[in-house]
Amino acid sequence: MHSKGRINGLSDDGLGILETNGRPIYVPFAYPGDVVSVKKTRKRFGRILAVDFELLEPSPLRINPKCPHFGRCGGCIWQAMKYEHQLKLKAELFERITGTSAPIKGSPKIWKFRNVSNFIVTASGTGLKEYGNPLGVVNLSECPVFSNETPGYLRAFRNFLAETGLRPWNLKRKIGDVHYLQVREGKFTGEVMVNLIAHLEPFGDVIETFRDYFSSADSIYWSLKRDKRDDPRGEPKLVGGEPFIRERIADVLYLIHPNSFFQTNSYALKLLLKAVERFVEGERVLDLYSGVGTFGVYLAKKGFTVEGVEINPFAVEMANKNAKLNDANALFKVGKAEETPIRRYDTVIVDPPRKGLKETGKLLVTSKIQTIVYVSCNPKAFKLDYENYLRETYRVTEAVLIDMFPHTAHVEAVIKLERK
Repeated sequence: MHSKGRINGLSDDGLGILETNGRPIYVPFAYPGDVVSVKKTRKRFGRILAVDFELLEPSPLRINPKCPHFGRCGGCIWQAMKYEHQLKLKAELFERITGTSAPIKGSPKIWKFRNVSNFIVTASGTGLKEYGNPLGVVNLSECPVFSNETPGYLRAFRNFLAETGLRPWNLKRKIGDVHYLQVREGKFTGEVMVNLIAHLEPFGDVIETFRDYFSSADSIYWSLKRDKRDDPRGEPKLVGGEPFIRERIADVLYLIHPNSFFQTNSYALKLLLKAVERFVEGERVLDLYSGVGTFGVYLAKKGFTVEGVEINPFAVEMANKNAKLNDANALFKVGKAEETPIRRYDTVIVDPPRKGLKETGKLLVTSKIQTIVYVSCNPKAFKLDYENYLRETYRVTEAVLIDMFPHTAHVEAVIKLERK
């Protein structure tokens, strides 16, 4: 299929849309105003996706990308767009999806902001997934959104792999020894954690060799992966250094563990926390889906009385450790959000998984809570929750967007809902 034309719009997930006589073609790495010639397409998730195209005339929104891997790597499809236009388009997409207009705050840093990277380890290279190709991997030499130290991390790992002879993962056949290398950085503490996700137990000299190659890291883990799913998860075993690294956001210290979920942009996280604090009413706060206590501990340090509920027992353990570390008046318990008794709280904070609130929405409606602060990186899930559960009882009174994910179409929203 050969098609030529001007990109006049964006899909909800940030792909350029080329209108044709038939169905639209979705063009990654293309922006409104670009003139493109599409040479090859494939059907993916019910859409026609361009997999080979030529840029004939650049949009005025374009700049030169900083990363040499731009155009293949799936991490940053908007990196060749001026940052002020990224913010404008994110706000427009959010309003188009949800019907809610909200101002947007940019990330204080748009380079070297990510505090974690999961490098997939395959026979065709070590790096990040190629956009639109489930079996394609970009063999990275650097990553300007993660760290100046990325080349060093990758060089050390490749030397370790060559010395030990461990087999990289084969994505097609689903066999191999090593699947992911995860590196976490405390941007405000300088602490580093290295975690190898492998399909075999650490053994003999291999552990010592791994430690030697990453001797500058503060924490070194080897995680045993017992399944063949393509994700950076395993059972972590500490093989060197400290069990945690720390990150400091504002005046709060957070402990980070391989199994912890923590917001990936340390610099914009402060803006997110302040937005949540500004929307909270009263003194007693229930933090549903509380995770490792990111919101709850911060609010407790600000003088609120906080209780948190989280289904993951390990996350609850980490949240209580974070509360104790910060001498914060917060208590976190294991439980399902949708089964949590709603007592005399002034505000409920919800930061649900990408699928949204679902049954928890019914619980909130039947409660007498006056204020809900809804935090979401998925505007479509918020829209469904609001339309299906919350609209009849609550109204949106304020919202703000925080750009936690520069160079992508994603954005974090903080939405204040008050009982009618």
